[in-house]
Amino acid sequence: MGTKREILDSFIPKLDKAMSHFEEELSNTKAGKASAGVLNNIMVESYGSEMPINQVASVSVPDARTITIQPWDKNMLAPIEKAIINSNLGMTPSNNGETIRLNVPPLTEERRKALVKQIKGEAENARVSMRNGRRDAIDALKKSVKDGLPEDVAKDGEDEAQKLMDQYSKKIDEILAAKEKEIMTV
Repeated sequence: MGTKREILDSFIPKLDKAMSHFEEELSNTKAGKASAGVLNNIMVESYGSEMPINQVASVSVPDARTITIQPWDKNMLAPIEKAIINSNLGMTPSNNGETIRLNVPPLTEERRKALVKQIKGEAENARVSMRNGRRDAIDALKKSVKDGLPEDVAKDGEDEAQKLMDQYSKKIDEILAAKEKEIMTV
């Protein structure tokens, strides 16, 4: 397979990918504050193709409870409004003929707890992904031992993989704690 360094260097991008996916999922989680990120996954029919809202309109957050969407083409007001309604965001768009406004409702205690549960699930998904990457790296190290890599070097590689895993897992815990505090703060 390769040297210890090559194997560990192929493990790090897997950790980075799991971390960035986790952070992206958290940024899409509504925490009771207006965020343009909640619209990232909503697709709008535009001239025969599906496009993200931010490619057909300007999305801004004028205050903590409001998101405004100003389409570059006024003919896009109705399709954007329809896409938001169909997305189950829990927000009703109001259209004044020029822009669409979304008022972010305050979170109930029950909804806050559900969001915390959801982000904990995302954190666990990230950890599972990282553990799978670690397992692949350790398997590659064991295979390399059969191909001539010294056992002590492979064991050192396994220890380094575990240390990397621990560092990334700690980062996930810190990010999760901060997001949980943000969600539970009334």
